[in-house]
Amino acid sequence: MKRVTRMIPALLALVVATACAAEIAPIPQGQAMAAPQTQAAVPVAATTTPAATPAAAAKAPRKVKLEIADITPMGEKTEKVGVGFPIIVTFDRDVKTKDRATVEALLQVESDKPNEGAWRWVSARKVIYRTKAYWKPYQKVLFTARLSELPGNTGGKDVSRRFAVGAQNISLVDTKKHVMKVYRNGKLAKKIPISAGRGGLMRGGVDVYLTTSGTHLTMGKKSVETMTSSWMGVTDPKDPRYYKEEIPWAVRISDSGEYVHQSAGYYQYLGRSNQSHGCVRATPAGAKWFYNLAQRGDVVKITGTKRKLQWNNGWSYWQLSYSQWKKGSALS
Repeated sequence: MKRVTRMIPALLALVVATACAAEIAPIPQGQAMAAPQTQAAVPVAATTTPAATPAAAAKAPRKVKLEIADITPMGEKTEKVGVGFPIIVTFDRDVKTKDRATVEALLQVESDKPNEGAWRWVSARKVIYRTKAYWKPYQKVLFTARLSELPGNTGGKDVSRRFAVGAQNISLVDTKKHVMKVYRNGKLAKKIPISAGRGGLMRGGVDVYLTTSGTHLTMGKKSVETMTSSWMGVTDPKDPRYYKEEIPWAVRISDSGEYVHQSAGYYQYLGRSNQSHGCVRATPAGAKWFYNLAQRGDVVKITGTKRKLQWNNGWSYWQLSYSQWKKGSALS
């Protein structure tokens, strides 16, 4: 097992939305693929010590400088994750820049199959762990935060969570050939005809009707998702650009509204041309099959468009090289 610890100052750019946007807000970091109940972090058992006398307790009041508000993904009993999954840790208060190296040094990641990784600070409260290479499938990964060792954090508790890595699911979407090839544990499992973003709507110098090219991770899924035109300010049903549709088998792959989902009709375009508002549309059978397969943290690589996926659009952290990623560590 290999222990790695690291982090940077806050740096989250705004993401330009695509037209294939859900009616609801982006999925909270703590929500699993099948929307399980929120799972609290598990405190690490403390070493037994003699009970303090009343006088001693009065001299050493409980002080808490820092605790963890959320850990993503969920634990091993709730979900299995894909080989690209990040560990996202959100603290209950801001961590000052001068204190981040100290805090980061107390964050430990151990895996059954060792893999180098590093932390990156994306805000004053959030730090993310990404590996150099994808996790090996079918193993357990243990995250531990030794917050009781943080100077002055006398009331802080150590916290841990164990993750279960499932199968290696890597999907390759070719928007020029209009096909998605899904590989499971290195073998081609299915070819699915698709239709990607058609392009043609410029916002802030970006064609938001184009699907973003790059390495996406699956972030969540719904058997039926409501897609609306409100993302572009169109809410009047009388407007010819207005739409509100219930879309089956929707798997989210970015914060800007991109999904892999069943095409709402227009099946004649699947495998032939790009006609969507930015999402990857698939056949009913293909979309349902992909939905049932998907784990949070599965890899979806999209090629063939001129619109580049930004590294902070959803969980698109693999858009940065590992050397770039490590620059976000407070220990680098």
